[in-house]
Amino acid sequence: MSDSSRRPAGAAVLRQEVTGAIIEAALAELTDHGYARMSMDAVARRAGVGKAAIYRRWSSKEPLVLDLLTELADQAVPLPDTGTLHEDVAGFVRHTSALRADDRAMRILTDLTAEATRNPRLATAMHTTAELPRRAAATELLQRAVDRGELPADLDLDLATDCLIGLAYLRPRTPWQPSEPLDPGVLARLVEVILAALTACRG
Repeated sequence: MSDSSRRPAGAAVLRQEVTGAIIEAALAELTDHGYARMSMDAVARRAGVGKAAIYRRWSSKEPLVLDLLTELADQAVPLPDTGTLHEDVAGFVRHTSALRADDRAMRILTDLTAEATRNPRLATAMHTTAELPRRAAATELLQRAVDRGELPADLDLDLATDCLIGLAYLRPRTPWQPSEPLDPGVLARLVEVILAALTACRG
């Protein structure tokens, strides 16, 4: 056996399939029981691994959940770039509608949002990994439209970003209620409402 094929002495080899099983188990525990009731013991049992396998990767429940939050947040940040404001907004709305119809993602994000009111580290993580990237993506979408002349040059970007995110994410139901993707007719009307609101967001 060549030197390059030997495992490094004294180093734990973190198998990707074990890591994947732990992540899926942790997501399932968060979905079924929420952050407060989630335990490393329960994650280990569900993943079919020993707790040592988890602690080799994460020192406690909190960093594990923060990694999961980062993964979920990456999925929750749409940034369509179609070349027109209308189609960019339509893509943004389609993405958020699909996210709201993902029962597991919505249950986890809603639970973590509530938990963040009691956990400053989690609140900071949600702000930096979920809220800021989402606002940055929306602002970039709108700035491109300003640069193309589709929105007024004196657009209030902060207010317009609030309108785009607020209308796209809070329609049609509250976060804790089950949702379904918007049908094409409702989606088209919502896009027109958002476009009308954006043109009114002048500085």
